[in-house]
Amino acid sequence: MRVLLVNPQSKVWTSPELIHLGLAYIAGALEELGHTVRVYDGAAETEPYEAVLAEGWDVVGVTATTPQIADAWLAVDQAKATGALTIMGGPHPTIQPLEQIARPSVDLVVRGEGEQPVRELFPLLEQLNGRPLSAIADQLREIRGLTAKLETGEIIHNPDRPFQKDLSRLPRPAFHLFKVERYSNLQPFTDGRRKERSFTIMTSRGCPHACTFCSRSVEGRTWRPRKIDEVIAEWRWLIEECGATEIGVADDVWNLHLARAKELCRALIAHGLNRVPWVTIHGMRADATDEELFFLMKQAGCKRVGFGVESGNQAVLDRMKKKQTLDQVRQAMRNAKKAGLQTMGFFIFGMPGDTEETMEETIRFAIELDPDLANFMIATPYPGTELYDIIVREGQFHVTNWEELAIHSDRAHFSIGETHAAIVEKKWHEAYRRFYLRPSRLWRRALMLDTWLRLPYYLGAARRFFLATGRPEYVQSV
Repeated sequence: MRVLLVNPQSKVWTSPELIHLGLAYIAGALEELGHTVRVYDGAAETEPYEAVLAEGWDVVGVTATTPQIADAWLAVDQAKATGALTIMGGPHPTIQPLEQIARPSVDLVVRGEGEQPVRELFPLLEQLNGRPLSAIADQLREIRGLTAKLETGEIIHNPDRPFQKDLSRLPRPAFHLFKVERYSNLQPFTDGRRKERSFTIMTSRGCPHACTFCSRSVEGRTWRPRKIDEVIAEWRWLIEECGATEIGVADDVWNLHLARAKELCRALIAHGLNRVPWVTIHGMRADATDEELFFLMKQAGCKRVGFGVESGNQAVLDRMKKKQTLDQVRQAMRNAKKAGLQTMGFFIFGMPGDTEETMEETIRFAIELDPDLANFMIATPYPGTELYDIIVREGQFHVTNWEELAIHSDRAHFSIGETHAAIVEKKWHEAYRRFYLRPSRLWRRALMLDTWLRLPYYLGAARRFFLATGRPEYVQSV
């Protein structure tokens, strides 16, 4: 069959940073089955979606995070209008499958990890030959993790599928279907004179930790590592066959087991794969590190590490079930800098228990840690998280639709207890000003070639930030 996979244009991100690894895996599974596949990633496409739909597709599959869901619905509506069978998947449809299947244009929802359901579903779809889904209803009922709507109006909502234990069964991601040259550099500090070929790799899936702000709807809370030799084989493939000039490790928590993380680094060194720089995209656990790990990472080609610091107040950290201490973060940041790695810190404002005083502690902690990059975010209660359930029970939402739940928004999404929206927004803006406009930091940045090569971008970003800070509705809310 002819299958189109769609990642709608995101209004959350300002640049297409990463190839969509989930779609790359699904596309790989479909190609193994012999189907003709095209990927339409709205973040990197210049051709109109309507023009691609006009090429004629038997099946159109659309993925979506929560802030993307309205755009995903539009994409599905347009696909259904062409007569295609429609499938939705990804984080939001996994959490809210009945919301999706209730829409007239949605035929099927694949929940959770999609590779195995796709392998079971598409041989059945091939048998339809124009017949309705009810012709294969009995077989559809056997596919775990599937929600389907028959033309009679009946909804089939099968039990969840257990997460894949054996990741060696994963297909090779179909990166050749992506316009690789249109994605952004993964490294924050480059000379800007060339466009990198950036690829991502997944060395494990899942995370056993239970942070209240985090949803593990697709990959679960069971950590499942891939075999080191399989990771090395794919890493070599990315460099030697795909032409990767930089690689992003996309695991939720790649260093959960310290000994394995070190083993992977030693293997990269031993196989000569440390010639291509790599970064940890989603950061790493500060409590599962030591000095040796960071020096091994540096030798293995790593350029940047990030840490989910979240808060500078231990009580707020404990309340969000982060299970790390401020001293562990301090030590990890020191060790990473000592090894010569670029550092990044992720911080969250407005979690339950946050007050003006605790958010002030977070700003001061960020300045104390002084990472090369600091990413300050406003707490976002995505459906499927404990945080969402807490706000439903005890708080007040300040959003009217899913699209407003953007993690990089400059607006607070809720109030609860002493965590007032106006104070959260005020401290968030203050954090960026106080961290990035320090004289010592400005001087360091002025000495970097990257600053001057990207000066128009930085000036534009600063203009957008300060306009947002001073807009009338923001001032009024404070």
